[in-house]
Amino acid sequence: MKQNFRNYLTITGGYWAFTITDGAIRMLVVLYFYQLGYTPLEIAMLFLFYEFFGIVTNLVGGWLGTRIGLNRTMHIGMLLQIAALLMLTVPVTWLSVPFVMAAQAISGIAKDLNKMSAKAGVKLFVPTGSTSNGGAIIESDRDAKLFRWVALLTGSKNALKGAGFFVGGALLAWIGFRGALLLLAVMLAVALLITWLLLPSEMGKAKAKSKFSEIFSKSPEINYLSAARFFLFGARDVWFVVGLPVFLASELGWSFTQVGSFFALWVIGYGIVQAVAPNILTRISGDADARMAALWTGALMFIPALMALLLQEKMQENIGQQHWTAIIVVGGLALFGAVFAINSALHSYLIVSWSDHDKVAMNVGFYYMANAGGRLAGTVLSGLIYQQFGLVGCLWCSAAFLLAAALISTRLHKRPFPCYDTP
Repeated sequence: MKQNFRNYLTITGGYWAFTITDGAIRMLVVLYFYQLGYTPLEIAMLFLFYEFFGIVTNLVGGWLGTRIGLNRTMHIGMLLQIAALLMLTVPVTWLSVPFVMAAQAISGIAKDLNKMSAKAGVKLFVPTGSTSNGGAIIESDRDAKLFRWVALLTGSKNALKGAGFFVGGALLAWIGFRGALLLLAVMLAVALLITWLLLPSEMGKAKAKSKFSEIFSKSPEINYLSAARFFLFGARDVWFVVGLPVFLASELGWSFTQVGSFFALWVIGYGIVQAVAPNILTRISGDADARMAALWTGALMFIPALMALLLQEKMQENIGQQHWTAIIVVGGLALFGAVFAINSALHSYLIVSWSDHDKVAMNVGFYYMANAGGRLAGTVLSGLIYQQFGLVGCLWCSAAFLLAAALISTRLHKRPFPCYDTP
């Protein structure tokens, strides 16, 4: 048990280090290229390959993890991220759109290899064992522990991604674009060395070789959950990735450090809520099934819709518009983050819980392929819709995506949800 917990902490630590660089590089690219005069759509296109190759990586990465081991796919991801960081340190005259897109493609492959390896690896270290009664599955202590470990990994990761946003904005103001990238590359190299030494070499390697065709062979629950995940994360990124940071800098006049700090605080708060989601769900709903995802997604849908209505009203006024706009955006984003965190934690638990040990990497990879597809759609639409219709248009698109996610979630089969004894 102690060895399993040490391995879990090692995976989490490596994931933390990687996540800081991922959040930082995102903020660095958005703010730096906005400073160079790129339009919102051009900035969104810089991340096109980042998201596209994330789709491919998740689809193939799970199969690869079952064949060579999750520790190796994790370390390949770290090496690729270091390469992507160093690519962007070239002279500014080399930083054309195709070149930056290529660097972001490598970063996207790296990120999803690392995420898939970390989240699939958690299941391998939770002690096995469950009970049944007349064929009805009863959630065991293992399921409760699994949800807590997955929620803690995911929540802490998002909190650290928030720290990465702050680090990116602050380093850009402090030591510039190239200096920030070099410092991040050194930090990740240290994390790579530590995890290389501590993790078991055969982690996640399947006993029987999986066929490549099996990456498409999924249960109905995983297919529906993956489809819902597509629209859930598309709904976040359609206003979060490009529209919001550009809006804060251009419309509200925030500095780069202020934008980075705001995103950092939001994602840190989001991560904290996600980490304690098991206790929150228990206190609010008690025993429940997977269709709870539809209820929480439906509740989330009303937040961007209400924000859009309020912003439309304030934009028609001339007095105190900027002050009230800031309150609506900041307050609405805080509420959105809390409810979104519950949705994300619930989804992350379900995909791991519904996967057996030998197939967990493939199922998680397939699921995060849908996640990456949603981010890709959201990223492109974020730049396109913001350029044409502003932040209000992005918010309406977000509400439409969430409606689709809620409707798909109603198709999930009933499944007992773990109970927890909260202190």
